[in-house]
Amino acid sequence: MATASRVQTAPQSHFVNDGDAPVKTADRDAAAENIPVLAIMGHPNAGKSSVVATLTENDRIAIDKHAGTTTTTDDYPVIIDGCMVMVFVDTPGFQNPSDILEWFQAHADEPDLAGAFLAAHGDDPIFSHDCALLRPVADGAGIILVVDGSKRIKEKDRTEMELLRLTGRPRMAILNNLTSIDKHMPSWQDALNKSFNSVREFNAHRATYAERIALLGALKTIDQRWEPMLDETIRAFREDWSRRIELCADTIIQLLKDALGKRVTRVVKVADIESDDQREAIQAQLTLALQQALRQLEVDAQQEIRQHFRHNVWDLPGTSLLAKDLFSEEVEEALGLRQRQLALTGAAAGAATGGAIDLGVGGLAFGTGALIGGVVGGALGVLGGAALAKLDIQRTLGVERFSMGPVTNPRFPFVLLDRIILYAARAMNWSHGRQAADETAPNRVPDKEVKRKRGFTEALSAQEHRTLARFFAAARRGREAAQEEQSRAIVIEILRGLSVSDLDERLGL
Repeated sequence: MATASRVQTAPQSHFVNDGDAPVKTADRDAAAENIPVLAIMGHPNAGKSSVVATLTENDRIAIDKHAGTTTTTDDYPVIIDGCMVMVFVDTPGFQNPSDILEWFQAHADEPDLAGAFLAAHGDDPIFSHDCALLRPVADGAGIILVVDGSKRIKEKDRTEMELLRLTGRPRMAILNNLTSIDKHMPSWQDALNKSFNSVREFNAHRATYAERIALLGALKTIDQRWEPMLDETIRAFREDWSRRIELCADTIIQLLKDALGKRVTRVVKVADIESDDQREAIQAQLTLALQQALRQLEVDAQQEIRQHFRHNVWDLPGTSLLAKDLFSEEVEEALGLRQRQLALTGAAAGAATGGAIDLGVGGLAFGTGALIGGVVGGALGVLGGAALAKLDIQRTLGVERFSMGPVTNPRFPFVLLDRIILYAARAMNWSHGRQAADETAPNRVPDKEVKRKRGFTEALSAQEHRTLARFFAAARRGREAAQEEQSRAIVIEILRGLSVSDLDERLGL
């Protein structure tokens, strides 16, 4: 395995590459760490940069559909908790593979063909790109060849396969089919199996976290000496992913607390209010203000989630529920609990509120408050068209204070929770190598209009619904709740289930 040397500009707490920018090869001598180094090779426009962007979670790597976008060799280290755990080298495509293969065959006795070729042609401008490509191999890097499985095999492809086989380095081939055309895949598999230690299908535009981990695990099979290093790398990946899920859950819980406790107010002089129509206009204005405040809280939480999963490039199709307004009919119809579940959950939350009233009067009501609270909560749960929040008007010293909030609509927190989880699911499973519209391959990300048979919160148990409802009730009152940590655990469990490759099935798409 190659020894990588890099300059680290600053410690990081998440899975990142160093400042999102490539580290030039000249910096390799600054420090030495025994970590896996993998040179990503292949035809121009086969998807090398997309693979690097996906594996390093760096969507700022230049990706272009025009051949030859990568013209230099750049190193992209993966840093977790301030420690470099792996380096991917993005290389230019071969320019003269037939000439190199001919040279290799003529010098078959050389123990290090890549190093010997560099010594012979390192200063030849004709082979400048080829030498840049072979340099990390000569330094001991492993090889990942990326091919476009949607296209038929050409003689140039076979030349490159044989050339890389002759280097003697551990080799994996990736079939990076970005389309639905798969008729050439069997031919690629047969050809690659003859020259490479391992062949994997890997769509860099659609790869999920689970598929990235599986690819790293497969790298262990091409050289037994890599196992300890790759085991440590995979362990670091998994621990970091688990930490990010927990951070995401914290963001979601805080969003719910902030949204459910949100209030908007307006103070108006009594002398300026001449009719009830004015009061109704003020109520309408406050409703809009509360809705806008809730929208902004959701946007802020979404930004945090994108940061947790390192997304800078982000595009939502207009058909996605995430592109719809939070208070649109489409969102209300698709997300949240159904009426029957709301009735049961609302009764539980109302009973919890009523119980608190009993305590407030020293228990003298003997459960009457809990009974009334349960009836009211259940009724609100059945009324799907309940107002978002109640309006409170207080008159003091010649002014009227209009206040709206906190949110009382029993369905809204479940809708908000469903939607932010949907957003998190997309962030977790949206590949960093997917920087442009790509609708030709099967989708792994919920960015189409969602018509789920069972949603996230809808699929929870009745006990979990009650736990969430009680947490929501406490959040409305601005109080700490024993159910907050339990609710966080529920969210974490949902998120963990979404960082898998069967997302379509789980979402009922």
